[in-house]
Amino acid sequence: MLRVAVIGCGNIGRTHAGVYKENPQVKLVACSDVVREKADKFAQDFGLKPYYSVRDMLGHEELDAVSVTTAGKENGGDHFEPVMQALEAGKAVLCEKPISNEIEKARIMVATAREKGLYLGVNLNHRFAPVAYRAKELVDKGELGELLLVNMSLWIRNPNETSPWFHLRALHPHSIDVMRYFCGDVKRVQAFLSHGPLPDGSRRKCWSNASINLEFKSGVVGHLCGSYDMATIHPFERCEVAGSKGRFVVDNVYERLTFYPHASPETMVIANSIMGGTYAMASFRDTFKQRIFKFVEQVEQKVPVDQLDASGAAALAAQEVIEAAIKSWEERTIVEL
Repeated sequence: MLRVAVIGCGNIGRTHAGVYKENPQVKLVACSDVVREKADKFAQDFGLKPYYSVRDMLGHEELDAVSVTTAGKENGGDHFEPVMQALEAGKAVLCEKPISNEIEKARIMVATAREKGLYLGVNLNHRFAPVAYRAKELVDKGELGELLLVNMSLWIRNPNETSPWFHLRALHPHSIDVMRYFCGDVKRVQAFLSHGPLPDGSRRKCWSNASINLEFKSGVVGHLCGSYDMATIHPFERCEVAGSKGRFVVDNVYERLTFYPHASPETMVIANSIMGGTYAMASFRDTFKQRIFKFVEQVEQKVPVDQLDASGAAALAAQEVIEAAIKSWEERTIVEL
């Protein structure tokens, strides 16, 4: 059984804690937050011991793993310090995305985990859905033939204006990771960005819409279309991968997989069922459950560190693509990775 603590007592920390409480292989024992009131309320709600510094918690608790669910600038600004403290203490770490909004810090985190032989996972939960697993099987078994194209769309509403790059750095680790999950490493990046409108007729400070062209090392070419300007009641995510023998579409993360073989008029449709079964997910929250349970399983089974699903290295690779997109837009050029 893993003894686990949560660092960062906000809403995402509560989601992690709730999932850990559902896992019979986990004993959730402590939480930490620099805001005492948040730590105290979190501890009371989940039956934990509160701490107000990570170092203090690591020095007093016998832990196997921690979830780092702090936020900060661009949702990743406060990840570096607690992750590094936990790694220095020899703990397995599951970090929220983005791994860091500062690419040099992200590189240090991944290098440190690698040097110490420790697990560093990231909550890239959009790939942790049964229909995504089935789609990956189609790719791995050659059902699509040679991969040729990938198109990814992720559109939600987020009015946050904390930085010009908030949309890219905070949201699209998910998009890029899903594309890499199916198509491998990215070779070249070209980006076009725009500011969405505000109610008073002015424009947003955040680059809230993105059109990003990608060339993968495998030869696959693809496109990411992202937005923070869409309606809250109609979030949208769609991934389409096409090959020489067929193509598939994954709709809204977990709702549906449709496979279109080129040689047949028949399609295969796998739809999420709330009635249970292999492909059943009750809500988007279940992607957190799938991801966190997989992290617990792999840490308990002591899988090789370099085989950890959605590892820090995978998250870093996605973040490198995002930084290349930013550079591409700033310099109006195609950026090689």
